[in-house]
Amino acid sequence: MSTIQTDIEARLAASEPAVEVLLAEVVGGSTVRLFIDHPDGVTLALCERVTKALAELRERYALEVSSPGTERPLSKPQHFHRYLGRRARVRTRDAVDGHKSFTGELVGASEDAVTIAADGDPPSLVAIPYAEIHRSNLIEE
Repeated sequence: MSTIQTDIEARLAASEPAVEVLLAEVVGGSTVRLFIDHPDGVTLALCERVTKALAELRERYALEVSSPGTERPLSKPQHFHRYLGRRARVRTRDAVDGHKSFTGELVGASEDAVTIAADGDPPSLVAIPYAEIHRSNLIEE
């Protein structure tokens, strides 16, 4: 998890404790893109409250706050576990089994790694340590 995401989660814990930060990333060096979720769904009013709660961050970055959408980012072990059986794309920092991108069904999620049945004929099981994941998201079926 990125330092910026950890910082944002800490800031929102007091003012918006039900908000889950799915992914926070710095884009282009000057914008923070923030994907959030909430048990009651993500509304425009919630995005506005989160934006206001992060006023200090907005002094350094432009801030984009949005819902995860259909291609929901997966950034924590809990996310992978919650969506076992769904299709995802997982991109790694370095090559794993000779590849840096895997698309397939999420079939396992331990404390240290996610296992994906990567597309192919036949599908191959690939265990990817969370520390190696650069970016991942659900894909529409």
